[in-house]
Amino acid sequence: MARPEDTPVAILCGGRGTRLQERTHAIPKALVEIGGRPIVWHVAQLYVTQGFRDLLLLTGHLGDQVRAFADAERWPPGVRVSCLDTGAGTPTGGRVAQAAPALRDGTCCVTYADGVADIDLRALLDGHTASGMAATMTVVRPELQFGVAEIAGDGATTGFREKPRSEHWVNGGFLCLEPEALARIGHDDVLERGPLAGLAADGLLRAHRHEGFWDCMDTYKDAVLLNDLYERGEAPWRRW
Repeated sequence: MARPEDTPVAILCGGRGTRLQERTHAIPKALVEIGGRPIVWHVAQLYVTQGFRDLLLLTGHLGDQVRAFADAERWPPGVRVSCLDTGAGTPTGGRVAQAAPALRDGTCCVTYADGVADIDLRALLDGHTASGMAATMTVVRPELQFGVAEIAGDGATTGFREKPRSEHWVNGGFLCLEPEALARIGHDDVLERGPLAGLAADGLLRAHRHEGFWDCMDTYKDAVLLNDLYERGEAPWRRW
């Protein structure tokens, strides 16, 4: 079994956050704050508090600001957080491909800097290594943006459900990759398309179903929601 303390983690921090223009015109998306701390800090804390010790921030747009944050932060003893500039316009797969040499020869973890969850990362890692698969992707059923109407066969509206969970599973980040999976990722790839789709087609991609809380800071509305949860002391992802 892979152990958290021996498993490097790459966090994708290079995006522009185009749907968060209210917050990201002067700072990178990874530094948009929840409760006064950058969202990438919250993602890092998820790993650090569950035993992971080696974190690599894959920077791009305004990456100098992410590096300045990482260098100034007082991380716990034994935790190493470093940055790799992967270029402002590089796609997600290209960023991971550039990081591959730093992710050593064994299992590694990859996730996004804008998604938080009350996920058990040790269980994710254990399930991945036990499966023998080349890759594991955490899948989630997000809340729908709108409420839905319940309609009977004759067209009568019988009620409403306020923002139910999607019936479909989507990529929630929090991936585990083996060297075989890393080798499939090219410098021009979008991680979520060619590489992961190819692994799935070849029966090498495992899904880790996460039924708990998950949210992604994709829009200004998401930022407000996450901040409200944190300020009320109701942030499910806060495991520290």
